Amino acid sequence: MDGHGRGPETDGVSIDQQRRLVTGLPGPRSQELMARKVAAVAGGVGTTMPVFAAAAGGGIIVDVDGNHLIDLGSGIAVTTVGAANPRVVAAVTAQAAAFTHTCFMVTPYDGYVAVAEALNRITPGDHEKRSALFNSGAEAVENAVKIARAYTGRDAVVVFDHAYHGRTNLTLAMTAKNRPYKHTFGPFAPEVYRVGGSYPYRDGGVDGASAAARAIDQIEKQIGAENLAALVIEPVQGEGGFIEPAPGFLPALAAWCRATGVVFVADEVQTGFARTGDLFACDREGVVPDLIVTAKGIAGGLPLSAVTGRAEIMEGPHEGGLGGTYGGNPIACAAALAAIETIEEDGLVARAREIETLVFRRLTDVQAADDRLGDIRGRGAMLAVELVRSGGDEPDPRLAREVAKAAHARGVIVLTCGTHGNVLRFLPPLTISDALLDDAFDVIAAALEELR
Repeated sequence: MDGHGRGPETDGVSIDQQRRLVTGLPGPRSQELMARKVAAVAGGVGTTMPVFAAAAGGGIIVDVDGNHLIDLGSGIAVTTVGAANPRVVAAVTAQAAAFTHTCFMVTPYDGYVAVAEALNRITPGDHEKRSALFNSGAEAVENAVKIARAYTGRDAVVVFDHAYHGRTNLTLAMTAKNRPYKHTFGPFAPEVYRVGGSYPYRDGGVDGASAAARAIDQIEKQIGAENLAALVIEPVQGEGGFIEPAPGFLPALAAWCRATGVVFVADEVQTGFARTGDLFACDREGVVPDLIVTAKGIAGGLPLSAVTGRAEIMEGPHEGGLGGTYGGNPIACAAALAAIETIEEDGLVARAREIETLVFRRLTDVQAADDRLGDIRGRGAMLAVELVRSGGDEPDPRLAREVAKAAHARGVIVLTCGTHGNVLRFLPPLTISDALLDDAFDVIAAALEELR
């Protein structure tokens, strides 16, 4: 894609793939809409930027005032194949014209079956698999726990420090961070236990095998493998700070689960579908989970999620025990098939690795002259920088907020994350051009320099 020219077609209008501000942010139309939002929408639903989208494609979001913003968020890792991918648009249009809903549990349709077949084919491992479709990542995580409990006859679930698994009651119990997720919303579901993970930047040199041994020792002494239905882990942690565990950590945990009959669940809601430079993050070390949970990038922006896993485990629940009114909606299924085709046909796994190379180079150049960039990490187009106070490794959430705010004012959408709120995370769509990435990181570098 020519980063200096025009990008993908969106509703018949080609979006200029350049950052351009024609008003201050927010512009007058966005301000009007924000006033309506405040009057109509519950205050608990916040927004990162006070601008309202009108169109999107490539690496650009156009707001209602005509400003062109560089998208380093992808709707939180959802629009991996672009916000208006032509294959997705065509598939959705055709399916909507045929029918929008029947409920798969009442009168099924082939799109659901085709998505299950595709997931069974592309997820890690060549064993016999089954899939079930749902609506959101949190819903899929909950169903993975249900499936593991039904299969094992055990109750306990293990999760990890810095984990994020969703906002429902069970998944809030599994999520580590208090604010904004858990505060005032308890009590939470029981039989969820948290153990230490692998955080190379802050682990003092502990290797993956040793970190896994430490976690396993804690599980065996405090919970007992015989009581444990599932171990649930993000292969690269998302909201917790884009923490990539040390090599060997995931394989050691998976091997222990196999030896003890514990179901190893990979939560690839954020890492899946080419985001990390592999089709799935587990692929990097050859880890084959018993169950894999997917959502976000699965359907090009439509709500869909899935649990895919070993046939014998997936068949654990009784008939009727899994499902939901909207689970595997036909329009979302059509979008998913188009998104998977796009990833495979357009070489987006390789594109994610190209983005990784470019972004790491830009951030490493900044880090060489600025010790507040404590750690640069991540894979593919799921990358982050952990900001710390100069001269040490104390987290600096204020700096992260101020850099993000400065980038937003200049038309670059940047998200923050991390248990301490001190991590800038970068999740560009894989359709973004190199030119837009360079422009975005020029803005971020300038913001960091201005905030010295």
